[in-house]
Amino acid sequence: MSEITVDIDELIAKARKAQQGFEANGDQKLFDRAAEAAAWALMEPSRNAELSAFAVSETGLGNVADKITKNHRKTLGLLRDIRGKTSFGLVDDNIQSGVSEFLRPKGVVAAVVPSTNPLATPINNIINALKTGNAIILAPSPKGAAPMAKLLDYVYAEFDRINLDHDLVQMVPSPPSKEKTARLMQGVDLLVVTGSQSNVRSAYSSGTPALGVGMGNVVTIVDETANLEEAALKISRSKCFDNATSCSSENAVIVVESVYDAFQKSIVNAGGMILNARQTSHLIDTHWLDGHLNRNMLAKDIDTVLKTLGYAEIAPKGTKFLVAPASDIGPKAPISGEKMALFFALYRASNFTTAKSMARRIHNYQGRGHSLGLHSQRDDRARNLALEMQACRIIVNQAHCFATGGSFDNGLPFSLSMGCGSWGENSIDDNLNWTHFVNHVRIARPIPPVEPKVEDIFAEYFKVCKQLEAKQ
Repeated sequence: MSEITVDIDELIAKARKAQQGFEANGDQKLFDRAAEAAAWALMEPSRNAELSAFAVSETGLGNVADKITKNHRKTLGLLRDIRGKTSFGLVDDNIQSGVSEFLRPKGVVAAVVPSTNPLATPINNIINALKTGNAIILAPSPKGAAPMAKLLDYVYAEFDRINLDHDLVQMVPSPPSKEKTARLMQGVDLLVVTGSQSNVRSAYSSGTPALGVGMGNVVTIVDETANLEEAALKISRSKCFDNATSCSSENAVIVVESVYDAFQKSIVNAGGMILNARQTSHLIDTHWLDGHLNRNMLAKDIDTVLKTLGYAEIAPKGTKFLVAPASDIGPKAPISGEKMALFFALYRASNFTTAKSMARRIHNYQGRGHSLGLHSQRDDRARNLALEMQACRIIVNQAHCFATGGSFDNGLPFSLSMGCGSWGENSIDDNLNWTHFVNHVRIARPIPPVEPKVEDIFAEYFKVCKQLEAKQ
């Protein structure tokens, strides 16, 4: 037995013992206090600032001010969502059906988290796990290991204030590795995987129940009824936040032809620098370097992006992001895929129907099932997208990266992990939340029989058949 196997197995054993004690001695109040303790470990302002700066320094991704905002808002929003929710014990007694429903923990959860969000994502997973009576073991990316270790120090400090077992929240020993994560996946009761699609596929093939999320490649449609100035400002805010580390940041914007020129003016006013064909070609060759995203542009400040491209001297004052006009879609057009950098592809569509077709083609290449943005005054078009497109979220007239994962001004659950349903080869189609961390137990009691007559069930069907036969 290898040293890695022994270390990971011991980690899981400690977590299992801690979880069993947590559940046996626990109740909803204890689980709620534990979740609040973990939240405060990150939300305490001085810690948030310190950890955010450390995360950017270690990973080289994003920017400190936006990390602070993300950590605060995402965690506060999650606490709002779970406040007052019964996540353990009896939740329903139905006298009519004779069924009583109870919620129980899954047990030991393992969460694989990306370097793009090395603080907000693990805290989100920790809170959901503790709220539901589970223990959790975190597997960070190599660059995210040191920030996570520091975060857990603060989690333990809060645990000490309310006498909680440290083993309820652990992380894979540094340095993290694929071998350690693979062993962890095999020994726990539930996997939560956010990040690379290779990790998601590994989770699904591990033999352990897994909650994976799909690839982001957000497409936003701007139609002829949109408020163009508002749309441009919202797209700008979304694209620029945390240097586009979010999987919910716009990667392609499709604009209906009748407002295309006007939208270009609006996006320039919002801080966009529109590239010409030669500049766009250079951008593509630079960012997709040897088949990989260029780390000198990946989630970097705009000054670094401009310097890398050699555009620092020609960029207009106040440039916040780049806009690359495009027409091609698919594997031979990498610009139509996910970028995680401060630029997006701009497409022109003759009408709304064509825009839908283009969005579908982009998602068929990358991002199927994730989400789709719409700037429009026509709600019927949002409903049309919901019925025709393969996207689990249709985000209407909002800054996409803030809205997709839950916001204080929409009704989606706060989360950093978005399920993409069968379209994205995921087991869930909603935002990952505490309801995914519980087992449902049902007591079934005998009741008076409820058995319909066959003729009652098929009455309408037989009626339709007779009508059709009479017409023939």
